[in-house]
Amino acid sequence: SEDTLNNLLDDLLSEKVLNQEEIETVKKRNVTTIAKARDLIDFVTCKGCHASKLFIDYICKRNSTLAYKLGFSSENLVRGTDSASTEPIGEFKLCPREKFLELCKNEAGRIYPIREKGDRKRLALIICNTQFDYLPRRNGSNHDISGMKKLLEDLGYCVHVEENLTANDMELVLKTFAAHPEHRYSDSTFLVFMSHGLLDRICGTLHSDDKSDVLAYDTIFQIFNNRHCRHLKDKPKVIIIQACRGGNRGEVWVSDSPVASADSSTQSPDDLMDDGVHKTHVEKDFVAFCSSTPHNVSWRKENGSLFITQLISYVKKYAWCCHLIEIFVMVQRSFEEPNVKAQMPSLERQTMTRYFYLFPGN
Repeated sequence: SEDTLNNLLDDLLSEKVLNQEEIETVKKRNVTTIAKARDLIDFVTCKGCHASKLFIDYICKRNSTLAYKLGFSSENLVRGTDSASTEPIGEFKLCPREKFLELCKNEAGRIYPIREKGDRKRLALIICNTQFDYLPRRNGSNHDISGMKKLLEDLGYCVHVEENLTANDMELVLKTFAAHPEHRYSDSTFLVFMSHGLLDRICGTLHSDDKSDVLAYDTIFQIFNNRHCRHLKDKPKVIIIQACRGGNRGEVWVSDSPVASADSSTQSPDDLMDDGVHKTHVEKDFVAFCSSTPHNVSWRKENGSLFITQLISYVKKYAWCCHLIEIFVMVQRSFEEPNVKAQMPSLERQTMTRYFYLFPGN
């Protein structure tokens, strides 16, 4: 019925699966209720498996008869959710081989190509600063290192781990890593940074209020752009940053901020404008996923940071059927919950032109 359809549209709007413009499109370009329903299915399917699962839950709750008349099931809407392999890599849900081949065929040109296991050499880099000369020790970071290393290894990456580096050392490590000839045989890379941080900078081990020792985010992008890292041209380059970007310390958990009160990372408008100027076409196929929004803190427990913990969990659960940006949005949504109110992860400098599927197990 029209009432059921309107209720479903309201449900999807409240879940942020669809926006108001998309809802108006469904309503205005179709005459019959069944046509609107099928148009709605098309919209939701394009949003990925998580959105489709939400839609299925709501349509079954609202009107199971309508679901039957439409002739769809949870399996065909979310590309076979229930057929996922239960064989784990650690705790990974694997992507069945037939689903991998089907998606590569049907979505060719819309997804980043994945090289076969025997024909690739994937590399990833983790830089984690735990001990500092003038800043508090980042207790619990060892859990983040082990968790991210295991996650990336399970995805087929050879992981290089570097710890407790100055800003100059971090830049040198990045340049050395970018120059690896093995990237020629890779289809992607991950760069993970965990440290104290400022607005758009990562603190080195010598940073203090009196003397700056920081690596600018922009330096990372410059080192790995298409001009300076030719072997990763047209390949996904994923940057994960667990660090504060300003703000005050909390009283219960440990803050990844080197400042106790006011944000010491305030920049001039000229600095901010300069970041924008460098976002040219030479920078492509990047995405940066930061643990918090600008000027705000990130939080860490003794058993690891909130952000890294959630990221690992969602990749393990959904990488088999969802592309990476979709998973990142799920992580962001998880921080909307009332019991997780300390921070909001931020997607930045997203220049991926295709969907990036990790296809665990393939």
